[in-house]
Formats: sequence, C-alpha cells, structure tokens
Amino acid sequence: MADNERTPATMLAGEIFLRRLADNGVDWFFANAGTDFAPVIEGIARAGEVGFAIPQTVAIPHETVAIGMAHGYYLVTGRPQAVMVHTNVGLANAVMGALNAASDQVPMLIASGITPVVDQGRKGHRTSPVAWGQNMFDQAGMLREAVKWHGALAFPEQTAALVDRAFAAAMSHPRGPVYLGLPRETLCAETVLPDQPPRNASARVAPHPDALAEAVALLDAAERPLILAARGGEAPAAFTHLTAFAEAHAMPVAQLMGSTLAISAHSPMFAGMDPGAALGEADVILVLDAIVPWVPHRHKLASGAKVIQAGPDPWHLATPVRDFPADVILTGTTGDVVEALAASMPVRDRGERHARLAARHAGDRAASEARIAGQPGLTPAAVSRAVARLAGEEGRVVSELGVQAEWMRFARGDQYFTNPISGGLGWGMPAALGIQLADRSRMVIATLGDGSYMFANPVACHQVAEALELPLLTIVFNNGIWNAVRSTTLGIFPDGHAARANRVPLTSLEPLPDFCKVAEASRAWTARIETLGALEPTLEEAARVIRRERRQVLLDVHLAR
Repeated sequence: MADNERTPATMLAGEIFLRRLADNGVDWFFANAGTDFAPVIEGIARAGEVGFAIPQTVAIPHETVAIGMAHGYYLVTGRPQAVMVHTNVGLANAVMGALNAASDQVPMLIASGITPVVDQGRKGHRTSPVAWGQNMFDQAGMLREAVKWHGALAFPEQTAALVDRAFAAAMSHPRGPVYLGLPRETLCAETVLPDQPPRNASARVAPHPDALAEAVALLDAAERPLILAARGGEAPAAFTHLTAFAEAHAMPVAQLMGSTLAISAHSPMFAGMDPGAALGEADVILVLDAIVPWVPHRHKLASGAKVIQAGPDPWHLATPVRDFPADVILTGTTGDVVEALAASMPVRDRGERHARLAARHAGDRAASEARIAGQPGLTPAAVSRAVARLAGEEGRVVSELGVQAEWMRFARGDQYFTNPISGGLGWGMPAALGIQLADRSRMVIATLGDGSYMFANPVACHQVAEALELPLLTIVFNNGIWNAVRSTTLGIFPDGHAARANRVPLTSLEPLPDFCKVAEASRAWTARIETLGALEPTLEEAARVIRRERRQVLLDVHLAR
C-alpha cells in the first residue's frame, strides 16, 4: 500500500504534544510530574516501545530547578527547551523562574496541566479530590506578566498548531518564555498526527536605514564614544562582532549587571562592569539592549551627551517605569545592530584614542591586583581570582551573588554567566546544571552566595546532578548574612539605627546548616575552606575529582568577616 493510501494515525494528544516538541527542535523535556501527566507519561512509554522521536525526558524534583536548567541550556546552545509542571501548584513554583527567563530574554515553553473539570464519563475525568482543590478561574494569570504569549489547549486537534505557535512566539524578537495550559481530558483524547513539519518561522527586527545613518554620523563624529552593553547577544558571533567593532573604532565597552560577557575582557576596549567615570566623559553613548544602562543616582551624563538606544525592544515596554533618554533608536538584536553599524561606519585612524584606552585598561588591571594584595585573608576578591584561574580558557563560571565580576577576565563570550536583574534567587545552581547538561566536556563552576544556594533547592539540585551524572563544581561564598539586604539598608540609612546595631535585623543566616552534608547526601565530594592557604590546593583537588571521577563537588568557602 502506498504511503498516501494509509489511514492517518490517531493517537493521544499527549503523545502528539511530545512529538511536536521534538519537531520544534527540543532536546530535553524537564518535567515535575503530577496527576495531570498521565497521558504524557503514556506517550513517553509508547515512544520507548514503538520507537518514535520525542525529547529526552527527565524528572526534576523541583520546578525552579527545571526552569533554571532550561534557562542555562539555552544560554550555551541557543535552542529553547520545554518544561512541564503540575497544574496550579507547580506553576506557582515556576513563576519566579519565568520572571528570570523573561528578564534575560530566554525562550522556553512552560507547560502545565489544567486540572480536570469533568466529574465522570470522559477519559481523564476527575479521579482525585485534588482536581477540585486545584481548580482555578484563571490559572494563567499567575504568570501572565512573565510570558510573551499564553494559550490553553481546548481540542486535541489543536495540539500541534498550538505548540508550533508557542515556539514561534518564544523565538521571535525580543525572545522570552511562553506558557501553554494542557487540560488532562484533552490530552487523553485521540486525534490525527499532522503529517507536516512546523511552518513557524520566527520574526526578526532590523534597524531602520534612516536611524542607522543618524547613529553612524553621531558615532563617527564622537570624540569620547562609549558603548554600554547588557549581554553578549543571542548568537556567539555577536560577541566577536562587538569586540572587533569596538577595537576597529576605539570605542570602550562597559557593562552594568551584564548577564554574559559582551566583549573580550582581554581587549583594550573592555572598560569593566561599571560605567563609572567613562559615562561622565562620553559625548555619544550607544546602549545595546540594556534595560538599566546606568544607575541615575550614581552615574551622570555629560552635558549635551547623545544617547543611542538599541535592542529588539529598545524602550523595554514590558517595564512600566523606565526613564532613560533616547536621541536615536535602533531596533534589532545586539549582533544585528553591531553588524549594521560595522558595515556603515567609515574607517578612520583612531590610533591615539586606542592607545589611551589601552593604557587605561592596563592600569585598571594593575589597580585591581594591587587592591587584592592589600586585602589579607579569604576575601571574595581572592576567591574570585582563584576561580577565574581555575576556569582558564575553557571553563565556564556561573555566578549568583558569588564571584566578583571584575575578575572574570575571559576572552570568550560563553565563559561567564550571571543572574538576571529580575533578582529571582535560586537561579544560579539550576542554570549551571543546564549549562553542564548542554556540554559535559567543559568544567562548569557555580559560584553562589549562601542564601542563593539555599534558595536553589540544593537537595533537588544535587539529586539531579547525581542522577544525570553532571560533574558540577559548586562553590558557596559563605558569609552568614543576606549581604544584599544589609548593604541596601546601610546605603539608605547610613547613620540609622540599623547601622548602629550589633547585627542588622533580618539579615543573619545563622546558625547555618552544614552545606557539605547537604551535598554529601547525593554522594558529592565536599570540602570546607577556612583559610587562604587552603584555597588553591582544594580547588586543584576538586578539579581532579571532577576530571577523573566525573563526580559533583561542593566547596563551602567561609569568607573573612
């Protein structure tokens, strides 16, 4: 019988959902399962028996870990992944991760079951009291502001089309997470598997020619131009293009709360992780996709300075209040905007400016080294420098209130990642697991504050690392306090009652748990570091364990108070 004469295959909508994820390039299905998963689990089991393609499926014992792993996986692969959680309660745990993904423009499909609404008579009907207890008027309302698009599956024959639309929305610029609600009764219904692959090309944006010409004229005439970037761009090439563009035209590049490196830190045009004095001197400023290019109460523009705001959404309209000037708007991703500018900018001799910036770059590095030499003991700077040395030219560092950014002097854009400015704690270790899952050949070092480590649901993280054989190195910067809360309070009330107190209220984490024992429960190799002399030897032994034994490692570093 010819292929076109075969009866179309019918199957559970839950199975079609999985197949369509694979058709859209999803490698991993991160699942925190519940009673709503029955038709999906049936589809997974049938895939193993019959042999059709679905993503690799893995059970993740907490939703923030699942979302964070999908986030990290995308950062190094550029491919969006899928997460599914249990009805409204699982979705509630996933919301913080969705906020982080939205802030970082990370696309992913977040799916959850919708509790059955039929009491009996239809496959998938209510079978447990929780089906009444988890029923909501507006389940999607919990994360509506965190996603670009949301939908709910009403009929089984919509399954493939809605999955396709979800990924079209997630991958269109500016990218971000999307949500799809999946009622159990609908997933249990059967329908025909579509015989066409997805036809859902994502939308891109590009600078308008008139705005591009205006920006080129400003930058070409500038005597003290400055580029402010938030991240290295969606494609690895964006990092290379920006480094080359900055060096060709002698334009320093600074970052503030950069989630990835935007330019090689070895480049003489790298101006560090704070605009600082450079912003006050600049006459033309190019902002590349930075929701917060500078902090107004700390950083002031020079009189008459022109500002070019660029990005897939240059006004960052998802933020209700954002008051930064824009004299020229360039719409496009960092990579596309830089390529367009590079193709249009006249090539001129910028030797004198280049030499001056190179001398400043060298001076900044020397000053940093001198500063650490004057700080005895196990300081954050000393640990940060040692971590950067351990990472070398290949290792990757993930930081959530861990290492100090100024020491992450890497030449590659895929070596340093830090938490989104949305501030949803617990991002770092799950993201590092996702990065390690995407590439097991390179060392991944998760550096976390003690509070960030506890927020990450470490028992779940260590269980996943063992289950998936991910040799992650986790370093806890242990100072026993919520330092961000403490420093903010003292910054606002420097002479207040809290400043005079022996201990700032609501900031102490003591008595701290034994973090080593938490990791040892999942057979991790652990060590506690309490002196500067023990730091380097312990890091070397940790690296040996990871490379030879392929085991996860946790180091509890007790910083000098």
